[in-house]
Amino acid sequence: MKQVIKVHHHTVSKTLDVYFDDDTQCTFSSEFLRVHSPSAEVQGHGNEPMKLVLGKSQVSIKSIEPVGHYALRLDFDDGHNSGLFSWAYFSHLQAQHDDLWQTYQQRLAEHQANKDSVPIKFVP
Repeated sequence: MKQVIKVHHHTVSKTLDVYFDDDTQCTFSSEFLRVHSPSAEVQGHGNEPMKLVLGKSQVSIKSIEPVGHYALRLDFDDGHNSGLFSWAYFSHLQAQHDDLWQTYQQRLAEHQANKDSVPIKFVP
């Protein structure tokens, strides 16, 4: 399993560089990390589907706290801080970054297209 060996938080660009022990690196936006938080609040409880988190394009990371030697707790400026980003989860996010981001963008577009529609039930 890949290990995270260093992180660098850029406050102005709102990005987090994550460096792994296999000499790879990935840059994540704060928005990407917030909407893909490993918390049950985002991932869903039990068998619930993953939640669509809206309005996080301007979110920032306020602080980063190490949790043992296996994870980070990211404290976002919208008050969210319940997800633990383990090294394995960072590795997953790195490997699936483009697909996860594209899926999120598609879900946002679908939400925008349907947000003003109101279902009407006709009863004969």
